[in-house]
Amino acid sequence: MLETNKVMFEIYREKMTGEYRVVYFTELNDHTRDKEIDKALAGDHFYDGFIKEFKKDDAKQLIEGILDRLNNGESIESEDLEIALGDHIPAIV
Repeated sequence: MLETNKVMFEIYREKMTGEYRVVYFTELNDHTRDKEIDKALAGDHFYDGFIKEFKKDDAKQLIEGILDRLNNGESIESEDLEIALGDHIPAIV
């Protein structure tokens, strides 16, 4: 069963600062949408996916922790990110 209540996001690295950032595409409003999408597209893609709408705040905290680790120089693979998010990733069956 495909879960429909989900939030699309991308983690990217800014080319100018080298800082990792996240953008939650499905939560952008009309005033910030183009600017945030342009910033993400200009950066280096690291990971994209979906988190469940239900308890999304928990998933966002996990993502922020991963961003902190990346921005402090830790090497993290996308598989590690998926493991950390675990039950927060919607099922596609």
